[in-house]
Amino acid sequence: MAAVPEPTRPLTNVRHESDGTIRATTTLSPKTCNTRASIVVPPTKVIPVIFVPGIMGSNLCATRDPKKPLNKVLDPGEAAWRPPNGVDEGFNEARKWQRRDPATRQSVLDASTLDVDGSGMINVGINSRTGAPVLSQEEARRRGWGEVHCSSYGTVLCTLQEKLNATFRDLWGHVSHDGHWRRLNVSTPENGEDVNSAELNEISACELQKFAEYHYPVYAFGYNWLQSNEQSANSLRQRIEDIIASWANAKRKCTSVILVTHSMGGLVARACAKAIPSKIVGVIHGAMPALGAPVCYRRIACGTETSHPGKGKLENAAAEKFADIAGRRPEDTTAVMAMSAGALELLPNHLYPERWLFAAVKSGDSAKPDDYLELPKGNPYEMYRDMSSWYRVINPDLADPANNCSGEVNARIDEAVLQAERFHTEVLGSYYHPNTFAFYGDDVQQQSVSGCRWLASTLQGTLSRELLAKGKYLSHVASGARNVALAGGATLNFSLNEQYAAGDGTVPRLSGAGPSGKVLRLFQTQGYDHQGSYNNTDILYLTQHLIAKLVQKI
Repeated sequence: MAAVPEPTRPLTNVRHESDGTIRATTTLSPKTCNTRASIVVPPTKVIPVIFVPGIMGSNLCATRDPKKPLNKVLDPGEAAWRPPNGVDEGFNEARKWQRRDPATRQSVLDASTLDVDGSGMINVGINSRTGAPVLSQEEARRRGWGEVHCSSYGTVLCTLQEKLNATFRDLWGHVSHDGHWRRLNVSTPENGEDVNSAELNEISACELQKFAEYHYPVYAFGYNWLQSNEQSANSLRQRIEDIIASWANAKRKCTSVILVTHSMGGLVARACAKAIPSKIVGVIHGAMPALGAPVCYRRIACGTETSHPGKGKLENAAAEKFADIAGRRPEDTTAVMAMSAGALELLPNHLYPERWLFAAVKSGDSAKPDDYLELPKGNPYEMYRDMSSWYRVINPDLADPANNCSGEVNARIDEAVLQAERFHTEVLGSYYHPNTFAFYGDDVQQQSVSGCRWLASTLQGTLSRELLAKGKYLSHVASGARNVALAGGATLNFSLNEQYAAGDGTVPRLSGAGPSGKVLRLFQTQGYDHQGSYNNTDILYLTQHLIAKLVQKI
């Protein structure tokens, strides 16, 4: 008669010491308790998975580094940017930022005075099989999980940490594939349709066998999203090399990592992968504004939008609170974004295939298409450097309310725009790591700004493009609408009207589909908004599926 296996309970606070030892602690129990503590010993081959968040998705604090300038408003270590987790935090953050004038906003979010803050909220989740935490709080924080916005990214970090490291299960001596992987093969094709209309290949038993040969510790990489993505890419490179070295020191075989990205984090990861391609197994890009996003122009020029088309009352109420935090008026947003290379690197870049900024005067209810002023013409960065036209993106009079620039405001703006141009055209170009998958939102229920139109009304008939281009900026109102003097003495009020297209609520499909033809597979997806993409069950399945496929490239 076969012996009955003794009951066991897994220990979760497992630590990998620098000498290669695996340690965990437990509590003493009476002799009558015959449940043994167990530690799962992972494979000796390691592929770290590093998650790179989008803009505003990293927690920032005032620097403690004596080599950096001190923040004018905050004490060293005090939170500068902490995206709210939950309704209560959202109301509190909104109230705090409502009290901050543009000068205070600029000083708080001064990139040169900030560091990544790893003390943010962490969700370690619960292992669906054992009922124990997926990872200890201490280990999760060591891996950077506290550096990123928990509500947006906590689920994907927990899911990857648990599911990637549970390929097989031993049930009473019988080894089989974990049921999660069988469900994944069934569920993933429903997530979206490949742009080439090809079905997503299932993960075979042989592929799972190879996948199970590796251990997948999951990390998060927060970065200072106000600085150029080039600087953040350099920081990511250092983090990758440090992580690889730490596993090598622990006597594990670790030579490369997998990167999973969200939104602007994709730009950071691409620049990093271009510098160290051999240390990257592959990359998965989600909701990346590959060609930029016109909503960035809208937010600098007019402030953050307070509602979205097709959204319900609760969603638009959340949008209003976010606008309070990010800034409702151009005075608020320009003070932070005008000299932030990271923010400017989200403007439509030189690869954006269409003119997306228009201006026209309506006579009655409409304007004739032939009379629209269409921009940009030629190099888009010339339009971003233009600070005199009435349709400019950056008003230099609003850019330095804290008087940080010693009278050199225009020069500082030029410097930031030049860095954005250099990042797009030289640092990044059209590069994608050879082993790259990507997905983007193409959802008519998630309307995204695809273009911006300045419109004014008059009873005197439409005006030519030439006269529109020569108009002179006079003033603006809180909504961002601009008063413009035109030839002949007329003064008109131009309001910005967004043009919408399917997307994910932030990135229009035109930009999201930018990787087409440059990556292994590109997936059109639906059913989520931009910030919540990695909380979507189908997207979580897709991400795990693609990670398993990337491992086959080794």
